[in-house]
Amino acid sequence: MKKAVIRMRMSMHDAHYGGNLVDGAKMLQLFGDVATELLIRNDGDEGLFVAYNDVNFTAPVYAGDYIEAEGEIVSAGNTSRKMKFEARKVIVPRADINDSACDVLDEPVVVCKAEGTCVVPKDKQRK
Repeated sequence: MKKAVIRMRMSMHDAHYGGNLVDGAKMLQLFGDVATELLIRNDGDEGLFVAYNDVNFTAPVYAGDYIEAEGEIVSAGNTSRKMKFEARKVIVPRADINDSACDVLDEPVVVCKAEGTCVVPKDKQRK
């Protein structure tokens, strides 16, 4: 099935808790963006995200981390599209070295996994 990936750096604006910890809801926002792209590629329409069936936060995310969010359509019904998502930390800041030092992780760290369902009404489907 179709896949989509986005990558972005978490900023200080994304930090919501002490220690520059990023709110887990930010990962769900990224998954929503990935889902929108998948629906556009699959149906020619943004569709609607109707439910997360499962969400698991597996590691913390901090301001300065680069997160890669990937999703894929795993099954498609008449109007529904079931999707799986995974967010991975791929680059981390190294403030212990200096203010602009960063390391690319040899192995990305999975920070969140989720499953969800989107719907594209029949009259909106163009593909």
